[in-house]
Amino acid sequence: MNWNYLVYHSFWKMLDLLFPPVCGGCGKQGSSWCADCQNRVNILEGILCEICGLPQDKPGVCPTCLAEKPHFRALRAWAVFSDPVQPALHRLKYRRDVSMGDAFAAQMAPFVKTLNWQIDLVIPIPLGRQRLKERGYNQVGMIAKPLALALGMRYAPNGLMRRKETRSQVGLTRNERKANVRNAFKAGTGVNGKSVLIMDDVSTTGSTLSAGAEALYSAGARDVYALTVARALPQHGLMHA
Repeated sequence: MNWNYLVYHSFWKMLDLLFPPVCGGCGKQGSSWCADCQNRVNILEGILCEICGLPQDKPGVCPTCLAEKPHFRALRAWAVFSDPVQPALHRLKYRRDVSMGDAFAAQMAPFVKTLNWQIDLVIPIPLGRQRLKERGYNQVGMIAKPLALALGMRYAPNGLMRRKETRSQVGLTRNERKANVRNAFKAGTGVNGKSVLIMDDVSTTGSTLSAGAEALYSAGARDVYALTVARALPQHGLMHA
């Protein structure tokens, strides 16, 4: 295990001792992410589209990606966007429970290793200026940083920046999502020739990650892979239009 990560992880463990937390998934006292919730995570498994990572009936590339290939090389999610991951992500995002970032990273690290992606940089999807001002932190960065440390990869929070403020993607159709984030990002310095892992908390259609990947490729990135904590599946209200 990377020494820098052990120091980072120990810091959060010490805070837990000083200020006993509640579990982000179930609210149980004593742990940010209890053993019961860790065991209840619905890992996204089975036959997945080779590109976007959505479940399907047969191996290969799904019809949506065949019709219009996303800009990332591949997208994978660790878990299904359901209980207990969904309430835990909401707690991190809206209730300032930043300890959930390290808790997720610790459990996700073995999964990411199995992907066997050769990565130089880990870059979180950036928040818009107004949302960052309101929230005070980028919830994706709170997961991406310890994950990068645990995997021995370089964390590059300024590798991607917002060109413009965008609406929330929640409730938008697939086409509206694509239009909303079109030309929304620009790459920072240091991505030329690099293999990049771009991260978000939840993916639905993958439009945000695809737009980010497009910006990174335009700046000379060699490969761009995409990763999220969770994936919202069609039965969770995904709009296909």
